[in-house]
Amino acid sequence: MLRITDQITLAPWELTESFTRSQGPGGQNVNKVETAVELRFEAARSPHLSPAVKARLKRLAGRRWTQEGAVVIRAEDTRSQARNRELARERLAELIREALVAPKRRVATRPTLASKRRRLDEKARRGGVKALRGKVEDE
Repeated sequence: MLRITDQITLAPWELTESFTRSQGPGGQNVNKVETAVELRFEAARSPHLSPAVKARLKRLAGRRWTQEGAVVIRAEDTRSQARNRELARERLAELIREALVAPKRRVATRPTLASKRRRLDEKARRGGVKALRGKVEDE
């Protein structure tokens, strides 16, 4: 069970963990101990998230979103399997919390009369500068 917010808690069936050997240097244990954690969250099938949150989560997850609709998070930062599990769960919770926040709607505003005039004055000035360019004729 993974607690995201006070209202949202993920059920154990939605999360799957698998362990593999970490990459990089690790001393004597590198070829023996499976410390890397791959956390898989079945986001598309989750009843705890609304369709809008799922859409935002899909966009935020990017390459971590699979074709089956799962979010896969890999953690291999430390040499401890338990700590990597915690890190993967924290990253997933943070990603879901980010997806829960709906973006603010942009309020359309009109340009002021003064800004329109400034723009047109600048356009006329630039046009004048460009009109003066060209070949110089001898007299």
